[in-house]
Amino acid sequence: MDRLIYTAMTGASHVLQQQAAVAENLANASTPGFRAALNTFRAVPLVGEGLPTRTFVVDSTAGADFTPGIIQQTGRSLDVAINGAGWIAVQGADGKEAYTRNGSFQITPNGVLQTRTGLNVMGDAGPITIPPDTEVTFANDGTISTVPSGGQATSVIVAGRLKLVNPPHEQLERGGDGLFRLKDGATANADANVSVVAGSQEGSNVNTVEAMVNMISLARKFDMQMKMLQNADSNARQASSIMNIS
Repeated sequence: MDRLIYTAMTGASHVLQQQAAVAENLANASTPGFRAALNTFRAVPLVGEGLPTRTFVVDSTAGADFTPGIIQQTGRSLDVAINGAGWIAVQGADGKEAYTRNGSFQITPNGVLQTRTGLNVMGDAGPITIPPDTEVTFANDGTISTVPSGGQATSVIVAGRLKLVNPPHEQLERGGDGLFRLKDGATANADANVSVVAGSQEGSNVNTVEAMVNMISLARKFDMQMKMLQNADSNARQASSIMNIS
């Protein structure tokens, strides 16, 4: 059998993987702070017999697009957006520190500040607790101030400060939960230069038009690989028929 069938098979398989990545980007086009995944193909030469022009294709995840999204005002007191570069530290489901750009928070009945997905928001000294019956405000440096509902401005209490970090992008990797972590498993140090915008949310940086065009291009590449499979199968059948006649 012509080994072209295996080459085309790997090409079709990895095109499907790229389509899944693009579909995930499109699905998160409206997710606050989402960072689009970047994928690319790379060629792997065949080992052993075979024409030098035939190579396997491997899908390689190049990383994420760290371009900031558009900041939009929400007027919600528990919404913050990172101004420029930086990340908000949260406690992942595994108990370890992770990083996100989604600054839409909520307060549990126990007073713990969490993300909308139920992850504890980390401060300089661990998870942040908000006193009950208070109004919350965020300063540009992430400091959280609370005032008793209906109270005077003179009764301001500092509840904590968001842990804001800014590790190099090449040290970050995206996990299956969509959160970013350091590749070596360590935790990043707080960066005083990172600032936030209160009452705002950062939109996703997914370019929907570009993603749709990419999806169409990948669909055509998949069709091309399938035609190569059909041609290889047809050639194999014709060769077998000729051999049987002889």
